Amino acid sequence: MSVLTRDEAQTRARLLDVQRYEIELDLTTGEETFDSQTVIHFTAHAAGDTFVEVKPATLRSVSLDGQPLDPAALAGNRLALTGLSEGAHELRVEAEMSYSHTGEGLHRFTDPADGETYLYTQLFMEDVQRVFAAFDQPDLKAVFDLTVTAPENWTVLANGITEHQGGGRWKAATTPLLSTYFVALAAGPWHSVTTEHAGLPFGLHCRRSLAPYLDADADELFEITRQCFDRYHEKFDEPYPFDSYDQAFVPEFNAGAMENPGLVTFRDEFVYRSAVTDTERQTRAMVVAHEMAHMWFGDLVTLRWWDDIWLNESFAEYMGYQTLTEATRFTDTWVDFGIARKAWGYDADQRPSTHPVAPDPDAVPDTASAMLNFDGISYAKGASALRQLVAWMGEKDFLAGINTHFKRHKFGNATLADFIDNLASATDRDVHAWADKWLRTTGVDTLTPVVGEAEGGWTLAVEQDGDRPHRIAVGAYDIEPASPGRLVLRERFEIDVPGAPLTRPGARPALVLLNDGDLSYAKVRLDAESWQTALRTLSGLPDPLARAVVWNAARDMVRDGQLPPAAYLEAARAHLPYESDLAVVQGVLGFASAHVADRYLADGARPAALALLGELTRDLIRRTEDGDNPGLRLTAVRHFVDCAAQPHTIQEWLADGSVPGGPELDPELRWRILNRLAVLGATTEAEIAAELARDPSATGEEGAARCRAALPDPSAKAAAWTAMFEGDTLSNYLFTATAQGFWQPEQADLVREYVAAFYVDAVPLADRRGPAIAEAAGRHAFPHFAVDAEAVALGEACLSRDDLLPALRRKLTDQVDDLRRALAVRDA
Repeated sequence: MSVLTRDEAQTRARLLDVQRYEIELDLTTGEETFDSQTVIHFTAHAAGDTFVEVKPATLRSVSLDGQPLDPAALAGNRLALTGLSEGAHELRVEAEMSYSHTGEGLHRFTDPADGETYLYTQLFMEDVQRVFAAFDQPDLKAVFDLTVTAPENWTVLANGITEHQGGGRWKAATTPLLSTYFVALAAGPWHSVTTEHAGLPFGLHCRRSLAPYLDADADELFEITRQCFDRYHEKFDEPYPFDSYDQAFVPEFNAGAMENPGLVTFRDEFVYRSAVTDTERQTRAMVVAHEMAHMWFGDLVTLRWWDDIWLNESFAEYMGYQTLTEATRFTDTWVDFGIARKAWGYDADQRPSTHPVAPDPDAVPDTASAMLNFDGISYAKGASALRQLVAWMGEKDFLAGINTHFKRHKFGNATLADFIDNLASATDRDVHAWADKWLRTTGVDTLTPVVGEAEGGWTLAVEQDGDRPHRIAVGAYDIEPASPGRLVLRERFEIDVPGAPLTRPGARPALVLLNDGDLSYAKVRLDAESWQTALRTLSGLPDPLARAVVWNAARDMVRDGQLPPAAYLEAARAHLPYESDLAVVQGVLGFASAHVADRYLADGARPAALALLGELTRDLIRRTEDGDNPGLRLTAVRHFVDCAAQPHTIQEWLADGSVPGGPELDPELRWRILNRLAVLGATTEAEIAAELARDPSATGEEGAARCRAALPDPSAKAAAWTAMFEGDTLSNYLFTATAQGFWQPEQADLVREYVAAFYVDAVPLADRRGPAIAEAAGRHAFPHFAVDAEAVALGEACLSRDDLLPALRRKLTDQVDDLRRALAVRDA
């Protein structure tokens, strides 16, 4: 299939103006395919040639202005339209289209819990062509009329309000001007909860088997939705631009969510079947806020070409966290951003695949290259840059510029240059120079304090590795006299970096913390005395965001070979038992287990690391016996299970159905325990099958696949490998679950032969099954725990090939670089 190039898109946009799509889909024709009929009304500004895109199972007929075209002329995904005359035209396309099981196009899912079938679209980038014929590029906006024929007992959701006309036929309200990739459909016997707010219908939708869980959280979800909706109307001058606001929680969704105008789709793991922490509820709320921000930035005003995708995501990411903090009960969202989300950006920015937040247009020459930029840079680094921009220019001026942007470009397309010009119109600051330093460059600056003493005071200079301008806060902390394990804030002051050294009054503080408040994007180091203070008193820092900055500094030092991994574990052992912020606990435990214990320590040191983490999590379990902090207790229980080196305790929990003192084992905990028992060789296929009979849900099927792949048995490994790389029948979620179970540090010898096999089998798999499975294979089926020079050499040899699908090449580039880093950490 041909990918669309930027040059081709520009040429087609100069030639065409697209007014309207009339789309009819028949979803009653079978389990493998559906019928698609499209009429496109468009105008050619001059005589010329162009093409329309479609990816059919069978192209039945095509006509242009009433004259038939030869369906056999379809070349890949392109049908040439030659000899167009200047003026209005009508293109009709009838096709049989294939359902997807990879989360691309029109995805079809049958719920194993009750046999009901659900469909939903994910049309991002090029996948609209899997559903209907289109001039598929973001700057050819049009209005859309959608009619759907579905089984009689189904409900059909779309971008606009839908009306059932009888006989299973549904018609959606005509949309405003939209880019093709925003057209959305969700069809099935949905369970729906509805309300009204600000004169608009609001809806929540999920599979029927999840109905009780959605009902339990509907009030919370609607409250978050209303609070964010109202807060955005306080911030933005333009009103919400669509006729309804539906949020559909759909199965086997690849992303967190998709900002389809009026019909946001979410992965249905956000409908919680099992107990979750308040931080996880906060994450769900942030995704709600993030997707709603897209209604303005992304949907109302859309990028012209994919080089500006970062603008959509960075803006929504920043607004999601900020609006959640301002408008909801989740007032510490930036702590979670700092300890978890930001690390995603830091890591991505230090790999060979790094790119500017706003890449040069020539670096995004086609849709295949654009797809690779959905990463920690476009989300976390971009949001961090915008947060720094707001701190630098002031929120009032920032919002004034944003509202100018919306006013000038509503229902149209805009570029980075438009965005920067509109911000610059609202401030005397040199936003263009700021953008050049922050948005057009790569890498992470490192800020190191140089602290000294002066007569009557102390001095601070900041050494900077990098050249971005930073506006940061500096925290000066003293030991609390009555409690040597605690720190008190003496003062917090703002500085510009680069800047001249300064002198502050009083004795030298016990701890000097750069970027206190985490308003900038940079790696932070501590001077020697401050680091020693932190080792003694980290849990005694009064502000959780300050603690997150210090933990991030320690994390970066480990990754850069400047702090032994074992020292990080010792710091976690010393301070997490006293940590009060759940996001910090989750972030530190996650890095300590998944990175330090599993990859950064030599194989021989791993048992001791697991023992330390087991002691730490047991302490947290003891600390929460009074029931006052169920989220912390749940986090501790999860990590205790994951690091169990012996099966006895967790076997007892599984047999009893609860942890002593709580919690009771819900499906998530039962599958987690069973998975760990599988890794340890302490369960059987029969016990896995029995658990699946107990929980015959989609999540249960994924849990069983994960457990079976984790069994330390050659035949189990062979069966899992065949299912992933040869069968081509696993859905995206079952593929991921199988891959997650397959590689285990405890089983290095058992799976050693598969390390080389991965590089042989992943390449044809990606070619056969496309970008979504290629990304899943590179992320989850990669041999993460083979940290040795031979594995690096295998990866480098594979990357030297010129036939890798871009999505797979990008993942392998990152994974092999992570292996190099892990080796360097071990050798440091």
